[in-house]
Amino acid sequence: MQTNPRLHIRQVPWANPVGADLRAAQQAELDARFGHSDHEPGPPPSEADTAVFLVAHDKASGQPVGCGGLRLLDDHSAEIKRLYVLPYTRGSGVASSILAALEGHAHALGITTLTAEAGSVQADGRHFYESSGFTAVPNFDPYVGVEHSYCYAKAIDSHSAARTAMV
Repeated sequence: MQTNPRLHIRQVPWANPVGADLRAAQQAELDARFGHSDHEPGPPPSEADTAVFLVAHDKASGQPVGCGGLRLLDDHSAEIKRLYVLPYTRGSGVASSILAALEGHAHALGITTLTAEAGSVQADGRHFYESSGFTAVPNFDPYVGVEHSYCYAKAIDSHSAARTAMV
């Protein structure tokens, strides 16, 4: 689902070099925020468990501006992973557009519940999920018992992506 006329959002393989660069930028930012690199409970996402990975490009410049993926948890649920936008694009609708596109892909895959996690130093991420219709839920695996993790869930249907895109 293309929701932002200024963006070109397309599905790419996990190994795509642009996607890999965006994920590395996200991890570097999180390393700096947390003050260490050991901030991800559980196994990091991989090509084997990421059903969909998207990269957003600015149509005017052609520059990549963000990414995000879906890690399948079971037949009906998936976790948002590596949702990231470059700092200079924040507040411009890039993250909402990527999330809406992920919701559209999830619905097409038969996913009815999306989950997400944001850490204690990611107040912006927590606010983003809350304002996008996600509800705080008890920490799910692998975040159970992890103090700095905040978990969220959202039921999705055929109208979810359109509502997210309007946020």
